Amino acid sequence: MLLTPPGVYRPQSDSQMLARAVGVSGRARGAVLDLGTGTGTVALAAARCGAGAVTAVDLSRRAVFAARLNARLHRVALTVQRGDLFAPVRGCRFALVTANPPYVPSSTDRLARHRRARSWDGGRDGRAVVDRICDGVADHLEPGGALLMVHSAVSGVEASLDRLAAAGLTARVVDRTRIPLGPVMRARSVLHETRGLVGPGAADEELVVIEAVRER
Repeated sequence: MLLTPPGVYRPQSDSQMLARAVGVSGRARGAVLDLGTGTGTVALAAARCGAGAVTAVDLSRRAVFAARLNARLHRVALTVQRGDLFAPVRGCRFALVTANPPYVPSSTDRLARHRRARSWDGGRDGRAVVDRICDGVADHLEPGGALLMVHSAVSGVEASLDRLAAAGLTARVVDRTRIPLGPVMRARSVLHETRGLVGPGAADEELVVIEAVRER
């Protein structure tokens, strides 16, 4: 069980899927970076899988507090830092980077800063944060290191693969699953249908985990 204070993203299917991918991949060795850690669920999973050191980053003060508290409660060593994506780890490289970024398409490209919605709002195409991770992660991977990132297919799987390839990484989908639409996706179903992101009356969505490897 993880403590989830008000305003912090509660682990759901995407978090569980990413945590499972960390274990299956066997890549949680050496130094691991977890972006947008929230409660710390994926960072804790990486630590349990044998990572040498785990750094967890989140922009939210409440999330940083929650991750630190959960690490203490579970007696797991985490370094938790507050900051915007890679900013707190400038110049550092990792064997594994994990990310469950905000990816739900919203009505505007203006991202929430001080509301719960910043945990899921990804801009008009859902890619405002996803693209930043795709563009910046190569500079933070050791040779042979990898990114594991989860997001909805609504946000564009091929767009992520292409963007990661353009950054010099070898990218592929390593896991897929379909889940019922959650409350946020249901609330925006008309918006998403209007934009052609989902079919009429869609009741579920596909989640994917993407692996991107820096070969050298």
